[in-house]
Order: sequence, then structure tokens, then C-alpha cells
Amino acid sequence: MAVIYLIRHGQASWGKTDYDELSATGIAQSQHLGGVLLKRIGRPDMIVAGNMRRHKQTAEHVLTHMGLSPEWRVDPGWNEYDHQELIIRQNPKYKSRTYMMADMARTLRPKDAFQEFFEQALDRWVSGVHDNEYKETWPMFRQRIDESLNSIVNYQVDSTMVFTSGGAICATVKRLWNMPDGEWRKLNRVVANASVTKIVVGRRGMHLSTFNDHGHFEGEHRRLLTYR
Repeated sequence: MAVIYLIRHGQASWGKTDYDELSATGIAQSQHLGGVLLKRIGRPDMIVAGNMRRHKQTAEHVLTHMGLSPEWRVDPGWNEYDHQELIIRQNPKYKSRTYMMADMARTLRPKDAFQEFFEQALDRWVSGVHDNEYKETWPMFRQRIDESLNSIVNYQVDSTMVFTSGGAICATVKRLWNMPDGEWRKLNRVVANASVTKIVVGRRGMHLSTFNDHGHFEGEHRRLLTYR
């Protein structure tokens, strides 16, 4: 039996010019998770990370706090969807980040307003009605995630840690649970930063063991729990 641990990156820099950078909280989350994983799983046989900066930074902090060398195999197949493209396709005026932030600020609840808007953008992307407008369609996104997951299984190692994003993790869960496309977004909404999703691989294929485990951010560490 083999085990694959999908680790969502720590909190990125929402609202900043460069989102693809861990916040101070994201760094603290990653460091704490490293100490937890050291006791929980020890040294994995293989480590994989997407090619985004927040994936690499999370991997570096986690592995360092596990006492491991910060080295991994890079697989861009684990990258997140292009959220900027989804935003612009939903509202072309939001190509200007300044305009978008000002528009959200006028609601007096900018984070809630953005979440509502972005979920509409996700629904538009997943619907398939506008596939000709996207560089990477929803089916293309799912296919590359599937291929990256299959490649890990083909390595036939006992344990693998994968540093990736919430959308990629939820696409994997959708596959394993054979969920309708429309349900994927509901999963995507609740994945915590620096959470762990566990997949078991056996003779009968892949099975989801644990989804979105973030118990390490309970109790005295509850201040570290974030979702965006």
C-alpha cells in the first residue's frame, strides 16, 4: 500500500500586488506543519511540488522544519488554474487590479464581495459554455492534474508528499469521489491553507483517506487557521 499526501500551500498574499508569495501567516503555517509531519510521517520516499512560488516556499519551510533537505521534483502539472484569467473573463474591466479593488471596496465588504464574484467566475469556467475564451479549459485543467497524479502512482514508491493548490486538490477529490463538476467549487471553498489530504493506493486503485485535515491548527494554534 502506498500513500500520497497532497499539501495545500500556506496562506498567500491576498490583496497584494503579487499574490504568489507566502504571507507571514503562510510561513508560520508551513513551519508548524513541518514539525507536525515530522512526527506523523517521517521521511517520505518522494517529494513533488508545483512550479508556483507559493508551492516552493511552502515546501522549503515544511521540509526544513522536518529536518530534511529542501529538495523536490518540480511538476508544473500540480499548478493552480490561472485565477487572473478567470477574473478577467468574468469582468474584463478587472484587468485593472486597481479598478477591481476599488469596486470591491465600494461594497464595504471587499473580501465577501470578491469571494462571491470569484465563485461566479469559477462557475463560468466550469460550465464549458465559454471554453473558446480560456487558454486552459476546465477539462484541460482536470486532465493535467489526473496525469500528474497518475505519474506519482507509476513511480511505485511507498510515500509521496505533493505541494500544490486548493483547486488541484479538489479536482483530485472530485475524481476519486466521481463528483459532478458543479460540486467541485463547494470543496474548493473549504480547503484550509497548509492542510493535508491523504490518498491511499492499493491493489484496487486509489482511495481518498482524509480530505482537508487541518487539525494541526486547532487549540493553541487556531490563530494560524486560514482559508484564503
